[in-house]
Amino acid sequence: MKKFNFRKVLDGLTASSPVGSSGGGSGSGAGGGSVHPGGTAGAAGTPREEIQETLTSDYFQICKTVRHGFPYLPTALAFDPVQKILAIGTRTGAIRILGRPGVDCYCQHESGAAVLQLQFLINEGALVSACADDALHLWNLRQKRPAVLHSLKFNRERITYCHLPFQSKWLYVGTERGNTHIVNIESFILSGYVIMWNKAIELSTKTHPGPVVHLSDSPRDEGKLLIGYENGTIVFWDLRSKRADLRAYYDEAIHSVAWHHEGKQFMCSHSDGSLTLWNLKSPNRPFQTTIPHGKVQRDGKKPESCKPILKVEYKTCKNSEPFVIFSGGLSYDKPCRRPSLTIMHGKAITVLEMDHPIVDFLTLCETPYPNEFQEPYAVVVLLEKDLIVVDLTQSNFPIFENPYPIDIHESPVTCTEYFADCPPDLIPVLYSVGAKHKKQGYSNKEWPISGGAWNLGAQTYPEIIITGHADGSVKFWDASAITLQMLYKLKTSKVFEKQKVGEGKATAEIVEEDPFAVQMMYWCPESRIFCVAGVSAYVIVYKFSKHEVNTEIASLEVRLQCEVEDIITPEPETNPPFPDASSQLPSLKSLSGSTNTVACEGTMKDSIPCLSVKARPVRMPPGYQADLVIQLVWVDGEPPQQITSLAVNSAYGLVAFGNCNGLAVVDFMQKTVLLSMGTLDLYGSSDPYQRQPRSPRKSRQFAADNFCMRGLSNFYPDLTKRIRTSYQNHVNGHCTSPTSQSCSSGKRLSSADVSRANRRGPGRPPFRKAQSAACMEISLPVTTEENRENSFSRSRSSSVSSIDRDSKEAITALYFMESFARKNDSAVSSCLWVGTGLGMVIILSLNLPASDDLRQSEPVMVSPSGTVLTLKGAVLTFACLDCMGTLTHRPYEVWRDPHSADDGDKTRKRKLVMHSPSSSQDMGDHQFAVICSEKQAKVFSLPSQTCLYVHNITETSFLLRADVVTLCNSVCLACFCANGHIMTLSLPSLRPLLDINYLPVTDMRIARTFCFTNEGQALYLSSPTEIQRLTYSQEMCDNLQDMLGDLFTPVETPEAQNRGFLKGLFGGSGQAFDREELFGEATAGKASRSLAQHIPGSGGIEGVRGAAGGVIGDLTRARIALDERGQKLGELDERTASMMASAEAFSKHAHEVMLKYKDKKWYQF
Repeated sequence: MKKFNFRKVLDGLTASSPVGSSGGGSGSGAGGGSVHPGGTAGAAGTPREEIQETLTSDYFQICKTVRHGFPYLPTALAFDPVQKILAIGTRTGAIRILGRPGVDCYCQHESGAAVLQLQFLINEGALVSACADDALHLWNLRQKRPAVLHSLKFNRERITYCHLPFQSKWLYVGTERGNTHIVNIESFILSGYVIMWNKAIELSTKTHPGPVVHLSDSPRDEGKLLIGYENGTIVFWDLRSKRADLRAYYDEAIHSVAWHHEGKQFMCSHSDGSLTLWNLKSPNRPFQTTIPHGKVQRDGKKPESCKPILKVEYKTCKNSEPFVIFSGGLSYDKPCRRPSLTIMHGKAITVLEMDHPIVDFLTLCETPYPNEFQEPYAVVVLLEKDLIVVDLTQSNFPIFENPYPIDIHESPVTCTEYFADCPPDLIPVLYSVGAKHKKQGYSNKEWPISGGAWNLGAQTYPEIIITGHADGSVKFWDASAITLQMLYKLKTSKVFEKQKVGEGKATAEIVEEDPFAVQMMYWCPESRIFCVAGVSAYVIVYKFSKHEVNTEIASLEVRLQCEVEDIITPEPETNPPFPDASSQLPSLKSLSGSTNTVACEGTMKDSIPCLSVKARPVRMPPGYQADLVIQLVWVDGEPPQQITSLAVNSAYGLVAFGNCNGLAVVDFMQKTVLLSMGTLDLYGSSDPYQRQPRSPRKSRQFAADNFCMRGLSNFYPDLTKRIRTSYQNHVNGHCTSPTSQSCSSGKRLSSADVSRANRRGPGRPPFRKAQSAACMEISLPVTTEENRENSFSRSRSSSVSSIDRDSKEAITALYFMESFARKNDSAVSSCLWVGTGLGMVIILSLNLPASDDLRQSEPVMVSPSGTVLTLKGAVLTFACLDCMGTLTHRPYEVWRDPHSADDGDKTRKRKLVMHSPSSSQDMGDHQFAVICSEKQAKVFSLPSQTCLYVHNITETSFLLRADVVTLCNSVCLACFCANGHIMTLSLPSLRPLLDINYLPVTDMRIARTFCFTNEGQALYLSSPTEIQRLTYSQEMCDNLQDMLGDLFTPVETPEAQNRGFLKGLFGGSGQAFDREELFGEATAGKASRSLAQHIPGSGGIEGVRGAAGGVIGDLTRARIALDERGQKLGELDERTASMMASAEAFSKHAHEVMLKYKDKKWYQF
């Protein structure tokens, strides 16, 4: 355990200013991670205690834990009717395997090729996947993390269809050339037995039949294989005699084929919307042809053709008519009809319309045997963006309530937040208010996909994920124990009036689509205060209540675009930059008064918000209820810029937010604006940069008292004498610095992309929408317009040169904390730390009323402290450590129901938890401020403001996200870099503990949604529909195997019906067929080596990769081997018992026969 003695670090160092010290620190070395002392601490602030840092690199390891959500771009579907698990393949080569809630496994083909088809080895714990790169893969599902056991890559033919008969080890593979190959599942080697297309069709046929689109063995005789070709040819192939028993032809292309369970009839679906029913005894023509959705012609002609029926299933019932279920086949004369599934049961035809196109569907039946009555009970329908299961046992065909979190993308996700180890009462409370919104009309039966096994595991702390969406909705999810379940949904758009169609041009909207998209969220779990920043430049403060209320929504309007037209000759600044705040009390009224003071000029939009808040009383159900809406307004025809940083504090009763124009602070208890001013005005004379003046705009002239510079500008008169710039330039809403995200949980924005933004005219929206709200990009600055979307090359530096291009300086990070605001402070006080896109940190002092009684009436004073610190790059995050190196929690108010029925007294006392009271001796006389920017991290000692440690994190890239998190009762800084590196640094010494190139940022979505939380957890949106969770904790990686669900559980295969002993012994119609004898190497020979290449897989080793090498890995491997050996021994035992029972039955029967005939002569038989 390494000890760091701050006294030794600081001894003998020369004193310097905070700016100089941080500059000196940042200049010494590039990304070295060593200690860079930048000055000495004063006597009051010298840290004397030794801080023991317990975290070492051994505590860290990165691995993915679980993926939630709907599989992105699904292509294939399979179901194991005995194990009752479902597999879904995707276009990106992924496979998701789902069972009972909690059993959810994600696997990925290394090639990334699209999955064409999936086939379970029913009740064997294995799965075959066929991919678009013409490879077959065998997956082992008898381990928690499935792995590929074998692969077979076809070199000369393209795979089009696969079929694996129940309880067979021979897989039929159809190809684009029309040939059918046979693969041994155990060895994954091709058999020499091949059904060539030219042997299957008649010799007189002159045309190629097309690719194989269907393969299935006859339910009546496994020695007969039905082959369907695309052009309408059907061949019934006798595998023993190697010839076609019969051939059938139809003049429309075939899409699918389905057998009747008796094996005498089969049904085909065709490209003209028709279904044909064929009888094996008369194959010359179908004995029944129907076009279910075709219009019947009056003159008796064939009905009009319809859209293709892509798939049909023909399932029989013992006590009712058979089910014919198909997708597609709708009439062409209704082009606007939605995709649908048709269920024909007897004479009843039911059309189920879907919200999205149908990818595939499967009918779930009671038996896995194809030669028995199927007794269907449900249909699983895989849509492009949804998975639904229809209950066939009820006449109205209701759907089952889906227990999986597959509706994450119901509206595109725009931002995420992740909270681990939050208060335990939150999850049941949120669920109780969310459960009241449950939909009715679902099937009353249990979810039929119920396979696998799952338990809670050792991880017990509660976790909550919050997702913000493009339609303004916010979803709270219970993410405990690597599961995901929706708790509560909040619709933020309900506070605004609906925009009437046709009024779009006349409104003040700055976003054409999705004006309510959630851009940023801030949640205080302890006080249950929730705050949302929307893309239309508004902030909503929510309070949680268990009671329904009917009330009006309070709203405020803020002008946050400051412009000075007059250039005034500068005078020497002899006055202190920030006068004593106590002398400024009279000006507070102007701070908290209305900000809507400038009238409109002509038709120019001015002082109007982008959206209209509902003026009438609104019914608010239990849950989160809007307490205050704050909207930025248009200023002189210029739209408000989007919000780039947000912070709320319940103990102070304040909300702060900023954008590329400036900062606003609002008192949400008194519903007043305390501060609304440009970023440059926050500095006063402490501005470290010499900014060049710009030419004033000639359009309008304002008097000095009409400046849109409320708040701090009133504290010092010398501001009006400073050289000012016209920073009203219209900067794009993405005017963000490398990691600034327009819709993000990260708080990044700066004036980097000004040249690009200036191309836009003054009336254009500041937010450009790409494709959908899910694509709301962050602007990673790039060098050309063309590669803007995906490039991560840097075009700006964090130096003063960026100021020359634009005087706007975005507010990128905000943090309320109890801190030392000035160098000579002896006690902590309430502060707001402000970080900017140029790496500047400004500390504002908050003067709150002394007693709780005065909080509702006395004004809150916001005054500058004069403290300015600097870093390289835009500031990302703040944190505060006490003198022992422990993370200091932000002050908060303990939650109380604002509409509690028991308490009529509205002025009841607030219970505040400050965590760092100035009177406490335990706090010591100093603290550490941790500040991380996109380039470097610094630790300052307060109140001396000495830079103790600097770590230059990256020179060539930039951070997208940084969070100070707790792990193993200690604290560290976790960083995610645009070059894909995930890093952790110790605190306070900033020693590198982990640096792994883990996640290439291939998509802006990853950059926008990546976030860390406590206990070594992190997440990001891996696709528009899926959340990927990962851990950087070694302990969680070690325990992951115990937390994951089991995909395979020992289940007895159901007995086949109507199989008496004699029939089983002497052979029924299909039992005498020995595939091994027919397809084995001894009979069929070897297949051509050039046809396919066998690739051995990694097998079970993949399953133990989560347990890192050494003893843990060996134990895990040994345990898996023992489990598999035990399972095989159990199966052997069962087979032995079964054989003994059969032998006894045979012996008994033989004895009876012998007794019956022993006394008879030969001629009496």
